[in-house]
Amino acid sequence: MAGVNRVKPIATRLRSTTSKLFRFMLAVGAVALLWVGFIQWRIAALPDEKLAPHDVGIVLGAALWQTTPSPALKERLDRAVELYQAGVIPRIIVSGGYDRADSLLTEAEGMRNYLVDKGVPSESIYLENEARSTLQNMLFSQTIMREHGWTSAVIVTHRYHAVRALDMARFLGYASPSVSPMESSVLSMAWHKGRETLALTKWQWDKMRAAFGYRPIT
Repeated sequence: MAGVNRVKPIATRLRSTTSKLFRFMLAVGAVALLWVGFIQWRIAALPDEKLAPHDVGIVLGAALWQTTPSPALKERLDRAVELYQAGVIPRIIVSGGYDRADSLLTEAEGMRNYLVDKGVPSESIYLENEARSTLQNMLFSQTIMREHGWTSAVIVTHRYHAVRALDMARFLGYASPSVSPMESSVLSMAWHKGRETLALTKWQWDKMRAAFGYRPIT
């Protein structure tokens, strides 16, 4: 009987621990769902408003197919052409380095060629050939802006990506940056929005770490 009596408290403690762990996991899951919902709301709520003239547009790079912009990148470039023709941006920075080790062109070079084919004068296009991430896109493009004395910029990218890009621009000290977000008819939005949820979560973590000396730009 003494052995049985000792087993009962152990079983009771085990059930209590399991119950607490289950409640903890439920709470974590609820917080995660709320966070995902908040991010998706921010993406959906980003306004696509009529823009006043700015000094420059910044097209954020995406994949090249050999030397040709991918269909998704063409969507960004076509929006930049629209803004250029409407007089919103008199010049365009195309930002992106080599997509792969065997790439023949940088993303910026491929974008420049596409814009020229669409009628944008080459002298109105400025290449940023080094960036390998969204944060680098914004930082290195900011350097070009400062070199030319430009202060106002329109960020051109897809809607799912625009929230993070705009937040990074503000973090880097852009003066009232604007964004021209677009939907995509060629991308799988479920996959890209899910991936962007993780990327935006990581960016918020990096910003908090930056307050303690972490340098998020590598």
